[in-house]
Amino acid sequence: MKLETTSADFSDEQKRYLEGFMSGLQVGRVGRSIGVAAGTGAPAGKVDPEPVGPDAAGFKAQDRFLREGKKLSDPEKFKREQHPFDAYERLKAQAESNTPPPPADNFRWRFYGLFYVAPTQDSFMCRLRIPNGILKHWQFAAVADLAESYGGGYSHVTTRANIQIREIPPKHSVALIEGIQDIGLCSRGSGADNIRNVTGTPTAGIDPQELIDTRAYAREWHYHILNDRSLTGLPRKFNVAFDGAGKIAVLEDTNDIAFGAVEVKDGFGVAPGVWFRLGIGGITGHKDFAKDTGIIVKPADATKVADAIVRVFIDTGDRTNRLKARMKYVIDAIGVEKFMAAVEEKLGQKLVRALADAIVPRPAFDRMAHIGVHPQKQAGLNWIGVALPLGKLTGDQMRGLARIAQDLGDGDIRLTVWQNLLISGVADEKIALATAAIDALGLAVTASSIRAGLIACTGNSGCKFAASDTKRHAAAIGDWCEPRVRIETPLNIHLTGCHHSCAQHYISDIGLLAAKVPVGTDDDTVEGYHLYAGGGFGPDGDIGQEVYRDVKAEDTPKAVEKLLKAYVTNRASADETFLAFSRRHDGESLRKMADAEISA
Repeated sequence: MKLETTSADFSDEQKRYLEGFMSGLQVGRVGRSIGVAAGTGAPAGKVDPEPVGPDAAGFKAQDRFLREGKKLSDPEKFKREQHPFDAYERLKAQAESNTPPPPADNFRWRFYGLFYVAPTQDSFMCRLRIPNGILKHWQFAAVADLAESYGGGYSHVTTRANIQIREIPPKHSVALIEGIQDIGLCSRGSGADNIRNVTGTPTAGIDPQELIDTRAYAREWHYHILNDRSLTGLPRKFNVAFDGAGKIAVLEDTNDIAFGAVEVKDGFGVAPGVWFRLGIGGITGHKDFAKDTGIIVKPADATKVADAIVRVFIDTGDRTNRLKARMKYVIDAIGVEKFMAAVEEKLGQKLVRALADAIVPRPAFDRMAHIGVHPQKQAGLNWIGVALPLGKLTGDQMRGLARIAQDLGDGDIRLTVWQNLLISGVADEKIALATAAIDALGLAVTASSIRAGLIACTGNSGCKFAASDTKRHAAAIGDWCEPRVRIETPLNIHLTGCHHSCAQHYISDIGLLAAKVPVGTDDDTVEGYHLYAGGGFGPDGDIGQEVYRDVKAEDTPKAVEKLLKAYVTNRASADETFLAFSRRHDGESLRKMADAEISA
């Protein structure tokens, strides 16, 4: 069904609303309306006849491993036996009986954005899809209502500028995801082996220094994914980001595909103007940033190029070892040039290369632009960055922020990868009222450097992979360090619960990776962390170095305090950032300086 929105009876904003609303309703029908592809339902170890249909490429890739006598990973077997989008009726049946999913279905339901998180919680977590992280005030308020009706009554803003709802009993799973579609959003493909939420510059369209507004490109890619089943069921998860060169970093270089807006100079054999610089294979949890391909892409061609990259990955990615199934490992095996040659073959054309000298350096980030009041490029208007306690919001706070965006802003809620949000379009004369209203919700528009950059994944309170309670321990670090150390330069402290590195600890000024710390002589362990320092992103991109290993969680706040005091004591000047300081020293030197400090 096609929605016609060309009538003069609708404004542009109304057209976009109707398109988004209907698309949210339509995506639920896509999987059920497509015929079952060849290979579905076959025994997982059997090579079928030549596959056909939208799932054919995935089956052919699996068949290649089977012919080599290799065993598919369990998730590949699950996809081969039944595509998740062909199992919706079983999901509904499980909801009707309030039955938790068996392991195979627990994997399949992630294609709908549902993660059964036992044993940490006897419930589902639901992750949405919000292209470029921007939604309308009424959608944000409606998500709060859904979280209260079907979940735990709260939501988390994530490190992919997204929203997660938790504590959803099986009986409410279907009502929730259909309710999400009812408000013009969706959760489809936000988990498992799919292309995850599409991130973009949160200040797109309002940033004084941006080179390009990323919203249209993120939106185009978002709907391209949703409406093409052949782009589901990849060898592993896949991330794509669009950076418009605004003040707030979107961390595109940590993604499988990084589109970074750049200005190309005249006189280098290519058309001058704004292009996307293409990076591929970023996955900082595996200590790797997206590799610069030397290729620049016309913004209008971004979806076409991304599509070809994904299809090469579908053909070549590992289907036997989940630990080596990300696109990075294909690139490591064959190299960037051969990989991009395969992409060009898919496209049927050569891509444009540009010398490094042809690229104007990207405008600098403002590492505090996600918090507080900042002028937009529209005269007299501002965005207000709201500090959230480690990304958590109650239903009342969400509705309150939605009301502020509606009454005092332009109606948009803009999520960032820094686990917070922006309210945009606030007129100069309304700033005081807006900030007072935010304060009344128990939130703030100001934060210390320690609080502004404090980020944590879900942790073992809601994720079975996590070794520690990261959100609780992050709060403890903030509570302990903030009154004891005054930091006046930008600082990021990231806590992540496992090797998946959802909080991207390796690229933080101070990163903490959860671990089970041995204690005593009987193989007993307690929650704790390995501590890293000196990580960065963008022009400062690098992986942090280990400073401490096996720090008990109860000792972590003091360890961070002493490291910060070592920085204040030994920095070259008051203007030297922690990042610059930590990169002047190796891990052992940093540890010795920190050990020399006294905890207050």
